[in-house]
Amino acid sequence: MLLRDKVVVVSGVGPGLGRALAVGCAEAGADVVLAARTRQRLDEVAEEVTGLGRRAVTAEVDITDEDSARHIVEVATAAFGRVDVLINNAFAIPPRIDLLETDLDDVRAGFEAGTFASLRLTRECAPLLAERQGSVVMINSAVLRHSRRTFGAYKMAKASLLSLAQSLATELGPRGVRVNTVAPGYIWAGSVKWYFAELAKQRGVDPQQVYDEIAATTDLRKLPEPAEITDAVIFLASPMARAITGQCLDVNGGEYHH
Repeated sequence: MLLRDKVVVVSGVGPGLGRALAVGCAEAGADVVLAARTRQRLDEVAEEVTGLGRRAVTAEVDITDEDSARHIVEVATAAFGRVDVLINNAFAIPPRIDLLETDLDDVRAGFEAGTFASLRLTRECAPLLAERQGSVVMINSAVLRHSRRTFGAYKMAKASLLSLAQSLATELGPRGVRVNTVAPGYIWAGSVKWYFAELAKQRGVDPQQVYDEIAATTDLRKLPEPAEITDAVIFLASPMARAITGQCLDVNGGEYHH
C-alpha cells in the first residue's frame, strides 16, 4: 500500500501500460484520475479501479489539445480536492522512417503528444502537487539507450521528454515536488505481441521464436510485463523514493545497462 489514500492522475490510459498503471496504483491504495481519448476504455478501467475498492474519475480528453490539461485538473479537483502524484504516460509513436525522409509534421506529433502534453499537464498540476509534496513520473523508453535506423523521430521525442523531466526536477524541487522517469524496454503486452506476431509471419516462424530471440538479448531472458513497469513507477511515486528526483530508472530486464 505504498500509495495509500493518495490521489494519482494517469494520462494515456490505454489497454496496456496505461491500464496497468491505473490498476496498480489502485492496488497500492490510491484513488485515480483517468485521462484518455476513448470513453469506453476509460469506463472499463474505472470499473476495475472501483472493483478494488478505490475511487476513480475520468476525463475524456485529447492530450494535445490546449485546454485538456486544465480540464483534467478540474476533474481531479472537483472529485478529490488534491493531486499527490502525476504519471505522464500519454504518447504517440512517430512513424518508423529515416529522419531524412520523415515528414516534419509527423515528427512534431511525437513532441506534441509526449513532451508538450506532459509539460502542460505538469504545469497545471504543479500548485496542487506542491501543496502535497507530491511527485511526477514520466514514462519514457529504452529508445534513449540505442541509435537505430527508423527510430530517429521516436528517440528525439523521448530524449526531449527526459530533458523536460530533469529540468522540472530542478524547478520543482525547492517546492517539495520530485520528478523522475521510468524507461521501459519492450513491454510484453498488446502492441508488442502484435508486432512479434507480424515478424513471425514475415519469417514463417512461431511467434515464440521471435520472443525467445529478443529476450535472449536481456540479462533476465524475459521481457518486462506492464505490471513490472508499474511497480517501478509506484516506487518512484511513493515515499520510499522520497530522496530521489531527476533520475531515470531503466526497466528493461537488463537489455541495456545505464
